[in-house]
Amino acid sequence: MYVCICNAITDKQIRQAAESGVTSLWELQKDLGVASNCGKCRETAVDILREHSRPESSTERTRQRASSV
Repeated sequence: MYVCICNAITDKQIRQAAESGVTSLWELQKDLGVASNCGKCRETAVDILREHSRPESSTERTRQRASSV
């Protein structure tokens, strides 16, 4: 799903950035350009980062990947 329409950034790209170590909106803006134009995607982008940083979501993601293989 597109999160940032202005820069054509998807939720998958944001998750991949988080997996690579991005932990803040500032880093997302620097690396991907998220929320650097109109800013309407800011809240969703931050939510995705927070979701990725939760310890329980890490275990859940591992389970989801294992079940999709």
